[in-house]
Amino acid sequence: MSMLRRLIRGLTDIAFPGICLSCRRKLGSGGDEYICAACGSGIKRNLPPFCSSCGRHLEKNNLNKNICPGCLRKNLSFDRAYSPCLYEGIAKKLIHEFKYRGKDHLGKPLSKIMIDFIREYDLPVDYLDCIIPMPLHKTRLRERDFNQAEVLGRHIGAEFKKDLLTCLNRHRPTRTQTELPPQQRFANVKGSFSVAKGASLNKRNILLIDDVLTTGATSSAAAACLKEAGADIVFVLTLAS
Repeated sequence: MSMLRRLIRGLTDIAFPGICLSCRRKLGSGGDEYICAACGSGIKRNLPPFCSSCGRHLEKNNLNKNICPGCLRKNLSFDRAYSPCLYEGIAKKLIHEFKYRGKDHLGKPLSKIMIDFIREYDLPVDYLDCIIPMPLHKTRLRERDFNQAEVLGRHIGAEFKKDLLTCLNRHRPTRTQTELPPQQRFANVKGSFSVAKGASLNKRNILLIDDVLTTGATSSAAAACLKEAGADIVFVLTLAS
């Protein structure tokens, strides 16, 4: 999508804000600027108890282990991940509007969900030194004209007064992870990240921001790269998982 087409689509949404981006019905009072109250309340939330690795809801039969079976079988490089929403239904539809249809103005209401989650569950942002958004490869960035993780990260950084660093690069193009079975996703992204020369990450605690966590392969590869560059703790926060 060209920047002009994205701008026109964004201006149309702003000029005619009376239609919910999820259900397409007319917005009534009490709703979000782009989402009606019914759709906002219909977003499925990720509820505790949480897996101590991927951050997804932990079923009762795994409570004594404090980790889900999927994470037990993986060697993930990030220290812990968090997500306020489940990647299904309304949340999935809104992320697709934001990510693939050029509606970067959705970054504000979607980042608010992440900000509210941080506050509700008292995530340790005070101990984190900076925020780093998951980068896009330059070819994909040209296609979209913006990085959705950076849009979310800027709102979150402004809210908690944390610097947003764009020193993480995606230097190798990879196949879209959704095209691959879970067992191939780790190999697909391995070695695809690098840290910009001169970036100072030594002993820094980092919040890595992305829109969706599925297998954790992309976040793990990015976290491994950050730790190789000297980072201490890397937490991951995504809108949905």
